[in-house]
Amino acid sequence: MPNPPMTLNKNVYYEIENAIVTTEQLGSKVRQLFRNNSDNDVYDISWEVEAAVEALDVFASRWTIEILATLYIARERRFNELRRLLVGISSRTLSDKLTYLRLAGLVDRIVVDGPPVKVTYKLTEHGNRSGCLLSPLVAYMKLNNESVKKS
Repeated sequence: MPNPPMTLNKNVYYEIENAIVTTEQLGSKVRQLFRNNSDNDVYDISWEVEAAVEALDVFASRWTIEILATLYIARERRFNELRRLLVGISSRTLSDKLTYLRLAGLVDRIVVDGPPVKVTYKLTEHGNRSGCLLSPLVAYMKLNNESVKKS
């Protein structure tokens, strides 16, 4: 947990809680739409679980979610800036993960001719939308682990 915790006035804190509840309700609605509009002989619960696991596969690998969150929060960054923000990651791992995320369509590698040549990384539209969708989960976890408190 970051120390000290962020303190928000109670109105903002409750606004965040309400946004999380709205997100939960929308998530339930999406699942219901899939369930109500599927051919149960083909799209049963095992199909849904398999599709969910496949969809979330890119987030399951160590460091990928951390890199995506960093680029979502900090926006476009150079390699060494990312390495400094991601405490504990090796240069080799960061390079490998950025390549993986680029191939998955979540991160763009932007090269600006120099001298010196400048390489930056930023989220694609797909990566940014994923970040937006993960933000309520991150907010929920911040409230749950008391990284954020109300005044």
